[in-house]
Amino acid sequence: MKTDSAHIRPEVDAGDAVRDEVREHPAIKWHGGATSERTEALAVEEPLEIRLAGRRFTLTMRTPGHDEELAAGFLFAEGFINDASELGEIRRVRGRKGAVEPNVIDIVLNVPADGLRARLKRNFVMSSSCGVCGKTSIDSIRRRVTPPAGSARVAPAILLALSQKLREGQRVFAATGGLHGAAIFSLDGTMIAIREDVGRHNAVDKVIGYALTNAMVPLAQHIMMVSGRLSFEIVQKAAASGVPILAAVSAPSSLAVELADEAAITLVGFLRDGSFNVYTHRARITG
Repeated sequence: MKTDSAHIRPEVDAGDAVRDEVREHPAIKWHGGATSERTEALAVEEPLEIRLAGRRFTLTMRTPGHDEELAAGFLFAEGFINDASELGEIRRVRGRKGAVEPNVIDIVLNVPADGLRARLKRNFVMSSSCGVCGKTSIDSIRRRVTPPAGSARVAPAILLALSQKLREGQRVFAATGGLHGAAIFSLDGTMIAIREDVGRHNAVDKVIGYALTNAMVPLAQHIMMVSGRLSFEIVQKAAASGVPILAAVSAPSSLAVELADEAAITLVGFLRDGSFNVYTHRARITG
């Protein structure tokens, strides 16, 4: 599943290709009946157009940065590719004057045209059913993913330390208060990668894209943690990447718990302030 560095081509230096994730804007602060002028840091939100072999595929609103990982993680987590070997090339698009378009990514896939059309049809049908017929979506995902392999176990003390590590790693959130975070940890609590974005799903796609392009998938000996709530879609993406333990600072939805149970994922919620809830497959939490 290893992806060559040649598969991802930013085309320009990072300083030119990646927009700043934070912008400043003047604001008036009201406090205790008094006002003052100040400059506030804002999390950047811009569209990213993802193309497949030059054709527009989808558009998402995201925080610029790690766009290649976002695109790779999205395609993998949503079932459009099966593994990293099907990523032919991820490249930046250049405009008519040769300058890089900062909000466009083009992907060439090593997937036969007929097979790609079938996957597109299957996944768009599945997505349209999500939230309308949850059982149909769960059954579709269950046929696509396999339960996490291995015998991952984690001690409560290690879990309890993750929320602070996640918060400390969210540098853009610290500046703006406006971004979600997703991180991958080893079973001993070491942070492997963290990504931030205005969209919860995008943050997860970015960190899965990191794992995919660094030959780490399936993530059978890792923990994934997110800064917000646990939705059905977050659990779906974790299941696709083989995560055995998924944790969040906030609450899970009922459908997220149902899917985690079906996918044999240990789901941990409200991981903060020295406590947590375990909703499914509690045997992976030792002690």
